[in-house]
Amino acid sequence: MPVRIDESNPEQKVCFFTVEHGEEIRICDTLEVMTDSDKAMSYVDIEGKRTYITEAEADALTVAGAKDGRKHLKADDSDSVV
Repeated sequence: MPVRIDESNPEQKVCFFTVEHGEEIRICDTLEVMTDSDKAMSYVDIEGKRTYITEAEADALTVAGAKDGRKHLKADDSDSVV
């Protein structure tokens, strides 16, 4: 899901999310990036619905002012390189 960030107003950066039926617009510093542990993916909550994002998008959102509520997950398998 593409995320676009408008930084033309440094005091209030605006985030645009392309969703199933168009686009959702939010002020970046009102968002919190969270982790879905079962899916090992980051997401933001938009109108009560989880909107999954890439780690690059999650990083961009936190730089733009979103709260970083992600959990660092590690693999349970001892053969993992993580």
